[in-house]
Amino acid sequence: MTIIASGRRFDLNKYGVEKDFEEDIRDSSSVLFGKATIYIDAKKKIESKTLGATVPDGFFFDFKDPTDPQFYIVEVELSRHGFYDHIFPQITKFFAFFKNTGLQKRLVDKLFSVVDSDPQLKSEFRKYIGHTEIYKFLSDIIETSQNILLVTDGGIAELPEIMATYTDTWGKMVKCLEVRKYMSGNDVAYSVSPDVETLQYAETEEAPNDEGSGEQGPYSEQFHLEDVPQSIRDVYAKIKQAATLIDGSVIFNPQKYYISIKAPTNVAFLKIRKKKVRFIAMLPEVRIRDLIKIHAVASLSQPVQDFYNGPCAAIDIPDAANFAEIETLLRDLLAHKPAGS
Repeated sequence: MTIIASGRRFDLNKYGVEKDFEEDIRDSSSVLFGKATIYIDAKKKIESKTLGATVPDGFFFDFKDPTDPQFYIVEVELSRHGFYDHIFPQITKFFAFFKNTGLQKRLVDKLFSVVDSDPQLKSEFRKYIGHTEIYKFLSDIIETSQNILLVTDGGIAELPEIMATYTDTWGKMVKCLEVRKYMSGNDVAYSVSPDVETLQYAETEEAPNDEGSGEQGPYSEQFHLEDVPQSIRDVYAKIKQAATLIDGSVIFNPQKYYISIKAPTNVAFLKIRKKKVRFIAMLPEVRIRDLIKIHAVASLSQPVQDFYNGPCAAIDIPDAANFAEIETLLRDLLAHKPAGS
């Protein structure tokens, strides 16, 4: 593959060894992942015993949405590597790590030591978390944001089937990023897919559509609600009950990374977290802020709004308190559905 830019030809770079690809990802992380991110090179900072006899390539902290920061264990792989004898077992070890609270604490201790001993890195974290204690931040984010970022230099044919089969691990926790490097002499260009800006929101590389009723596919409400506290289950139940009472035809449509509310088009998306339900409402932010005065409202970047096909913002719902304004928002959303539906 070749890219033509400004009258110049940039040819696809084919990596000879994985180490070169890993180094490119590390050295160009600020460009590839964008602003408001921190990348820590794991192989230079973390011993294998910290994660249970395996070392990832890096740790990625995404602060693009300051109200919902994300943590990723990063594994960098050449797409030509054997999937079942190399990539599959490596990623599987990270699933085991996230289920082991002892190993999680060990990683928090180690990452805190790394950050606390590096003034520049410490300053970077301070820029995004303010006066929050760094140790507490690391502990909280590793507990509540459990993502694995698989970075490859091309597509992997086995991934769609694996993600559809192992929905509670590969389907839920693994995000994939394809990074290709192109060169024209000493000049370098990269292509990144999908846009890192929408990595946490994307169901696939395609934006959500209004098809489906929630009855098809490997994903269900239980898929989203397992391993979350009862208080979060109660929030979801109240949202569903309130919406159904307002409009008996409303459909809750589980997809891979969210549950959409359809009436009959998508009017909202629910992302179930361990400490909150993130309610993405398809209304202009100014209207949402008119209706929501108690719950936190988070602005979404333009790429994320483009991904969802319209103006939207997110409301964070940590419990069932002050639910009246959420009901008011639901009434407003459902009042804007297409006439005659």
